[in-house]
Amino acid sequence: MVPLIVLLLGTLLINLPFGYWREGVGKFSVAWFVAVHAAVPLVILGRMLLGVEWRLASLPFMVAAYFGGQFVGARLRRRRGAARRVAQT
Repeated sequence: MVPLIVLLLGTLLINLPFGYWREGVGKFSVAWFVAVHAAVPLVILGRMLLGVEWRLASLPFMVAAYFGGQFVGARLRRRRGAARRVAQT
């Protein structure tokens, strides 16, 4: 159970910079596609290193952590951009 929790937190943290990056590129562009999918090999590697088995029960949690990191990273970029616009006025 502990390795799964570590993997979920790691997945969320790994995806923060990719979500941040994704927010700054055009939707469905090559850079957007890379930003969404570049973390997949890292998550698979983490799964193998931590010995977390491929179980259907853990899939929803993994998907939530993956896209949660993407979402939070994108929100951070939006907030930073809004703060910059306010500071410039």
